[in-house]
Amino acid sequence: MTRLLSLLLVVLMLLSAPAAWAAEVTQRYLCDGDALEATLHMGAVDASGIPNSDGGTVPGAFIVLQWRGVSLQLPRTNNAGIPSYTDGRWWWQAVDPDRPDFREHRGSFKTYACSR
Repeated sequence: MTRLLSLLLVVLMLLSAPAAWAAEVTQRYLCDGDALEATLHMGAVDASGIPNSDGGTVPGAFIVLQWRGVSLQLPRTNNAGIPSYTDGRWWWQAVDPDRPDFREHRGSFKTYACSR
């Protein structure tokens, strides 16, 4: 009986663990006339000593933007305030979750109008 109970506990732990690791949230927008899917991945870094954890994210978090046939994975910045994400070329921040700020830097900044 004890072995059966132990086995059941192990199976339950294995089944519930992937859900905890897959902490992600997906939002859909229309950006510059085209559908964009933004999936936030909370990251796996235990960074309680890092000061900027606004929005429940810490360094290690990233966002994946699927737009115009391109998939962009942007790491979270350590800027103060609302979380922002950039790879140096693309930049994303959702101060207003219904109208996120989406920009591309190619010599100058191009801003893409986004809305839910």
